[in-house]
Amino acid sequence: MKKLYFSLFLLANATLLQAQYNTLTIPEAYYGTSGADGVTFNLTIKDTLKQLRPTGNTTVTGSISSPNLKTNFWGPTLIMNKNDVVHLNVTNHLNEETTVHWHGMHLPAVMDGGPHQVIPAGTVWQPYWTVLNQAATLWYHPHLHEMTQTQITKGVGGFIIVKDPQETALNLPRTYGVDDIVLALTSRGYTTANQFNAPPASTRAYGDYMLVNGTPSPQISLPKQYVRLRILNAEIERGYNLGFSDNRTFYIIGNDGGLLNAPVAATRIKLMVGERVEILVNLGADAVGSSFDLKAYNSGQSNSFPGGEPQQGGQFGSLLNNIDFNILRINVASTTTASIPVTAVPSALATNTYWTAADATVNRTLAITGGQNGGAIPFSFDNTVFDLNTINKTVNLNAIEKWTVTNTNGVFGHSFHLHDVEFKIISRSTGAVGAYESGWKDTFFISKNESVTFVAKFDDFADSDVNHPYMYHCHFANHEDEGMMGQFIVTAPLSNNQNTLNTDFSLFPNPASEKLYINLKDTDAEIYYITITTLEGRIAMLLPQPQWKNGVDISYLSTGTYLIKIMDMKTKSITTKKFIKK
Repeated sequence: MKKLYFSLFLLANATLLQAQYNTLTIPEAYYGTSGADGVTFNLTIKDTLKQLRPTGNTTVTGSISSPNLKTNFWGPTLIMNKNDVVHLNVTNHLNEETTVHWHGMHLPAVMDGGPHQVIPAGTVWQPYWTVLNQAATLWYHPHLHEMTQTQITKGVGGFIIVKDPQETALNLPRTYGVDDIVLALTSRGYTTANQFNAPPASTRAYGDYMLVNGTPSPQISLPKQYVRLRILNAEIERGYNLGFSDNRTFYIIGNDGGLLNAPVAATRIKLMVGERVEILVNLGADAVGSSFDLKAYNSGQSNSFPGGEPQQGGQFGSLLNNIDFNILRINVASTTTASIPVTAVPSALATNTYWTAADATVNRTLAITGGQNGGAIPFSFDNTVFDLNTINKTVNLNAIEKWTVTNTNGVFGHSFHLHDVEFKIISRSTGAVGAYESGWKDTFFISKNESVTFVAKFDDFADSDVNHPYMYHCHFANHEDEGMMGQFIVTAPLSNNQNTLNTDFSLFPNPASEKLYINLKDTDAEIYYITITTLEGRIAMLLPQPQWKNGVDISYLSTGTYLIKIMDMKTKSITTKKFIKK
């Protein structure tokens, strides 16, 4: 009888232990719809509800859905191929403005999704570009000035996976959701009503409870072989010192900009806000049914480490501060039959050739300033708080530049992000550049009393329009909302006839039902931007640098009368006509 009771006790406790975890949500892979002019992705941003706490109210969240996907936190993983022409139809169904920034993507500034590319509520934004990035793990998220923290906190965002022939030729795990797993790491704090602690009601920088892909206390079953984890720090501010509970060695194969030239063996890696890392983990020696944890080893970090503060309460407090904590329970399952299992790490991955200091023809310095008096003075660059109407840097097309970012005010560390291009970190004042940072980067952490130097080439895209610049900023959402951002444009010589064009146009058919065609009076004219509004002035559609020669798709519009405003590429003048949608 005692043996029976003991067996029941073990069974009950095993069931209780299992019930402590929730199955990890894997964002749906979205490959878009292929057509004659490229691949189209339809995304809808909206408010949703999710039961995130064990009991009590559901939480108001935000999500991005695709036609066949209904989500309640985060969005689908967009799968793209290098050289694809991708078209995005982004519909904002929030009750407020937003933007969508394609973090890490090399694309025209007018498509970049920074604070200037605002999508009003009820509006469709239609950017498109040719994917020039090599295979990499990127992501997309809101970037609306003074609202970024609030909207990211709600869960608006998603992954982008770019594929290319070089990566495809390698023997790497790439069966999405089986041995190739995306992990968005973040944490949240809650009110007594189970709503997110977020501005303006709260100024807290850190959450108290982990979420991975929007899943609290997550677990996943992974096959007994090498698996690939694509990890994103999607936090507001917290950093992660990642490792596994048994201290097993893993292999870093890529970071922000894609594959490294060779794998880097590690037992720990620090991942700061906005950074991504791809790692290979060997489960081949684990017993089926065994378990281990992906953990944050965040105790005992320096006082520059975000989340290393000792306090649990207050603006910089958290229940997760300065402790080691579990991120994801990994349960070992049988070897997959979905694909040929990967059982070894490739010795070589890519053949990247990096820019050096000797390649640079322009040297710039950028000082992190502010932050004194307990944060009463906001962080900034060069003592200049962000202004939408100020261009801080002008870069020549195809220039190779060396930037040195200094953080010598001794207040706090920051996560620095540059839009438009990937760069090579060439030095840190505090020591050698880590091997895991040896690849292409777009985001890096800079500690207190440190300088970091990188080299980048600003190629392919030039746009002198000050209304659509690129950004550089701290990726702590609270810091960028407070003005720790700057703007730059990339310029190229303009043609001499830029002010002598006839910018008039005609429309046909009018009325129209599906497509509206534009006839420019001057064949030398080109369209930079199309804005379609109602007669009352509400913006219905935004089309940056549209492919207008095949007609403008107005099927998204309700029946009625609209104004189409066309901005010329060279003169930036606007001409307006009226049309009827049948």
